[in-house]
Amino acid sequence: MPIFGGIEAGGTKFVCAIASGPDDIRAETSFPTTTPDETIDRAIAFLQRNHEPLSSVGIGSFGPIDLDQTSQTFGYITTTPKKGWRYTEFVGRVRRALKVPVIFDTDTNAAGLAEATWGAARGLNTFVYLTVGTGIGGGGMLSGRALHGLSHSEMGHLRVPHSWDQDPYAGACPFHGDCLEGLAAGPALTGRWGQPGERLPPDHPAWQLEAHYLALGLANIIYTLSPQRIILGGGIMKQTMLFPLIRRNVLSVLNGYLEVPAITERINEYIVPPALGDKAGVFGAIALASFQ
Repeated sequence: MPIFGGIEAGGTKFVCAIASGPDDIRAETSFPTTTPDETIDRAIAFLQRNHEPLSSVGIGSFGPIDLDQTSQTFGYITTTPKKGWRYTEFVGRVRRALKVPVIFDTDTNAAGLAEATWGAARGLNTFVYLTVGTGIGGGGMLSGRALHGLSHSEMGHLRVPHSWDQDPYAGACPFHGDCLEGLAAGPALTGRWGQPGERLPPDHPAWQLEAHYLALGLANIIYTLSPQRIILGGGIMKQTMLFPLIRRNVLSVLNGYLEVPAITERINEYIVPPALGDKAGVFGAIALASFQ
């Protein structure tokens, strides 16, 4: 049975695994995302300790990343706002060290592939996986193919109406200020309320505002891609009381325009958490490797 390496490269932490699939994890580790040299070298060292030869390695990475194989910076993390990581070579470095094929995609496309294979998107050919954490990213599939075009989607940078009267916070995105990520990702919660989201109680007004902004972003995605399901993962979505708030806000924003039973009658099954939980990202990296 072929054995694969997987790297889930997140802005806060890396998760690495060696597996043939989700039911056969041979080894797994996680560690904080520090400098590029230290973090990537640590991932390579973990994969090199495997006693069986790897068939390939999958990497699901935070971005933006360069997926154009004709580009001089293919396999790089490019214009990321994460300090110290701009234009970091990733794929080439792993390939040279391990001497196996390396398959590269966004962390959200990878997690979406895992959910399509083993989780909440099985049987669907058009869905969106949105992660809400240190940043906001979107991926998934459109007509059975990963969401790729000139590059990859950047759903976190959708422009949404900013409720200045309710929310004078200018936004945390260094590129756009008050895009969706700038208003609703983890740094925005910290910047607006003076403490990270995990320290805010469930009845804090932060969550009503968070659900409002996320619903505006989801409405744009629904209108544009018409996904069969939306899966919401990431650290912020561990605040599970957000799901009913977001569902109600989405129905309010749509305002009866889309009379689609999957949304109007079964929204609890339409906007859902990942079935694979925290494992969606690293299982996605394994899925990338196994489907190469």
